[in-house]
Amino acid sequence: MTDQKTPQSPGQTHAFQAEVAELLNLMVHSVYSETDIFLRELISNASDACDKLRYEAIARPELLAGNDRLAIRLTPDAKAGTLSIADNGIGMTQQELIDNLGTIARSGTKAFLQGLAEAKEGAKEGAKDGAKEGSGLIGKFGVGFYSAFMVADRIEVTSRRAGSDEAWVWRSEGGAGFEVMPASAEQAARVPRGTEVLLHLKPDAKKYAERFELERIVRTYSDHILFPIELVEGEGDKKGEAKQINAASAPWQRSKSELKPEDYTQAYKSIANAFDEPALTLHYRAEGRQSYAVMLFVPTLRPFDLADPARKGRVKLYVRRVYITDDADLLPAYLRFVRGVIDSEDLPLNISREMLQNNPQVTAIRNAVTGRVLGELESTADKDADKYKKIWEAFGPVLKEGLYEDHERRAQLLGLCRFASTASDEPRSLRQYVADLKPNQTEIYYLVGESLERLKSNPKLEAARARGIEVLLLADPIDAFWTIMPSDWEGKPLKSLSQGDVDFGLVPLLDKDAAAPEASEADKDVLKAVKDALGEQVSEVRASQRLTDSPACLVAAAGGRDRELERLLARQERGSGAKPVLELNMRHDLVKALARSVGEKKESDVADLSALLLAQAQILDGEVPSDPAAFARRLNALIVRGLG
Repeated sequence: MTDQKTPQSPGQTHAFQAEVAELLNLMVHSVYSETDIFLRELISNASDACDKLRYEAIARPELLAGNDRLAIRLTPDAKAGTLSIADNGIGMTQQELIDNLGTIARSGTKAFLQGLAEAKEGAKEGAKDGAKEGSGLIGKFGVGFYSAFMVADRIEVTSRRAGSDEAWVWRSEGGAGFEVMPASAEQAARVPRGTEVLLHLKPDAKKYAERFELERIVRTYSDHILFPIELVEGEGDKKGEAKQINAASAPWQRSKSELKPEDYTQAYKSIANAFDEPALTLHYRAEGRQSYAVMLFVPTLRPFDLADPARKGRVKLYVRRVYITDDADLLPAYLRFVRGVIDSEDLPLNISREMLQNNPQVTAIRNAVTGRVLGELESTADKDADKYKKIWEAFGPVLKEGLYEDHERRAQLLGLCRFASTASDEPRSLRQYVADLKPNQTEIYYLVGESLERLKSNPKLEAARARGIEVLLLADPIDAFWTIMPSDWEGKPLKSLSQGDVDFGLVPLLDKDAAAPEASEADKDVLKAVKDALGEQVSEVRASQRLTDSPACLVAAAGGRDRELERLLARQERGSGAKPVLELNMRHDLVKALARSVGEKKESDVADLSALLLAQAQILDGEVPSDPAAFARRLNALIVRGLG
């Protein structure tokens, strides 16, 4: 292998560093999953070159040589099948071309950063500032340039170092080596300063010489590079004219004091491709062990993809103002309605999907930003209840997914939740519920069902209503899942009215004359007779503490799944097959008639009335009786008997 520190004669062929020849093909096809990435990488390199010149010109203003407008220029040529990416940045010498483009992971930017760090020791204040700004440079890992071989079968790099009279050309077809030679007069004239990368596109990559394709890629990946990216017109009356195609501004990198409300609205619409106004904006910069800028928005309207089964987030990850992906899971799935940008100063540009999932830096960012988002929602709920109500109405069911998934933040999420209840037409918080507890009430009661209308008429509410006890009405599908885990709020456990025993005995009745009589031995005989008649259709029959007006209801056993969850899983053929508990209101006329039949040993009537009570309880619970025809027959017979 050629000694890279020895000056080479013009036109001499060089061997790639040994690792390059072996790894180039693997890297091109494995490090990057989309060919569009090559343009992002080359634009990032050009941005670095402009940054380097800007920093060096602080001490040597003559390097700008009267051309202080730094820019990146794209020149496609569909007829020739080429694409040129040029900048008027710092440029490279002959040796820098050999070192930087002939050695994989040998990045000029990385060396530049090391130089800045060394210069910082004992340097003047200006040099310190330069070192600090140098941390914003892209391309620390030196592999991005080679991604161009995904779309090009031959690459020519013409470069002239700022302040130098010599221009050099690096040329390679991506095989075992490359050539470095003096630039021709024509090539040197095209590059008075900086670097031009000329790609000879492969037959299947000709689309990258089309204007609309280049504009699309730049808007997606490099819109916020801080230097203008210009696209040169290649044909027609405007041939040779250049048009800027990027915004050249990263609003999340600016301070809050610089931005107005309309700036945030415009940023939201641009970043999220949205048409509504943001309901909430979170903008800050994190400093310390990690440095990153955050600009996040809570939409006013529900995004169309909110119900996508994949439950993917749409927060965009940038690294030093370069777009990486919007599929980085930077927030948990229950916050997938949040839109915006997180721009890291520390992550590598070529970070992969697998690295994103396992990277400790990404995990730390995710945890910190999730905490800030939830904190902002809490602050909004406390300071602007009306605004938070609108956010909850749009995204409450999604946010409640966190109660099932995020045990660490469960208490915080419960505080953010708002629930329909029997006490108010407006959604209520658990804090409001606990403040209105009845004397001797030690639990927070809730009922899960398919719809609010059905829940409000559910007979299981009767005993609670008779005591003025508030019951939370949970009608979102996710409610059936998060409630399976034990929960409490400020020491008060949450208790389902359709699961296990419920005892309201210590809470006084609103009407003291409505107290239920103590259970008698005759009641036990009735309960046993009904259980014998129904057999394995129910797991138990018992006297109800829930009912005051209805004759019967179905509940789940204390250790079983709530009734609504069992129904949801049964529809997917994942139910446990657990049998419900039938509770009877021993004061109801129908149950009293059943008791008389038991006493008179009318087994046929006992069987019919027992089946009728079970079917009625199923209907009130939102189910269809197992034998609708038999239910109709028994009901008709009972009516005819009464008429006769």
